[in-house]
Amino acid sequence: MAGDHQVRHDERVTHVSDQPAAQHAEGFLWGGRFAGGPADAMFALSVSTHFDWRLALDDLDGSIAHAAALHRAGLLTDEDHEAMVAALQQLRADVARGAVTADPGDEDVHGALERLLIERVGPQLGGRLRAGRSRNDQIATLIRRWLRREIRLLTLDVLGVVEALRDQANAHLGAIMPGRTHMQTAQPVLLSHQLLAHAWPLLRDIARLQDLDKRAAVSPYGSAALAGTSLGLDPELVATDLGFDSSVPNSIDGTAARDVIVEASYVLAQVGVDLSRLSEDVIIWVTPEFGFAKLDDAWSTGSSIMPQKKNP
Repeated sequence: MAGDHQVRHDERVTHVSDQPAAQHAEGFLWGGRFAGGPADAMFALSVSTHFDWRLALDDLDGSIAHAAALHRAGLLTDEDHEAMVAALQQLRADVARGAVTADPGDEDVHGALERLLIERVGPQLGGRLRAGRSRNDQIATLIRRWLRREIRLLTLDVLGVVEALRDQANAHLGAIMPGRTHMQTAQPVLLSHQLLAHAWPLLRDIARLQDLDKRAAVSPYGSAALAGTSLGLDPELVATDLGFDSSVPNSIDGTAARDVIVEASYVLAQVGVDLSRLSEDVIIWVTPEFGFAKLDDAWSTGSSIMPQKKNP
């Protein structure tokens, strides 16, 4: 069949059409030389709104900063800039309260929000927001901005655990308990010493999170697809508008680098390991065999068949 490809696997034959069953023009940020839309299977593969919609507010903040950059470069009049920012701010408020979301025909969060903007202000004004910006520098910037915010929230949570350990240690300065190796009694230790054995690694985790934030505080905005644009947009001002310390020194690295995500994954895994160690001590201490601590009912669960159980 013309336009079809035959794929043979384990004696089974599947026909994969390269012809689009439907057009997906809405919510797409690319087109140009293409006469038709992607095949349905290709479209389904490329859709990412089910996980990147969480970047919607950051995307809109980036669009507001980008509109300001276009205005500073003389590419938006005062009137157009005011109208565009007003529409973006209203769209941001609607997204924040859950009044609008992506449609099934949207490829990603960027296309969905641009479609929603154009529906409100029309293509003549809304379409101009795309000037001088690529999804490449857009997503690289948004990931760093979102990640920095989440890192800071996590840092506060971890600090809260450290403070709780400190408070418990101060409240039991003279309490002695058996220290164990291989779960066998080894040496007497202070309870405060044991508790703070969990505080110190968490403090190192906080230092890692803060160090990661420094490397994530560089904005890729202005890199465009890979080598910037000739529109005279100032990436340093946009970086400041979005809360970054500076813009990236190399545009190709700015759009291509994802090591900040890998680094965050390691730090988050280490936080999880350190919290798991603390949790395991608590789990052991609240058993009847040890009886070193009691958990409030608010932090316990029960059994569906054994009413005497109180599980941490």
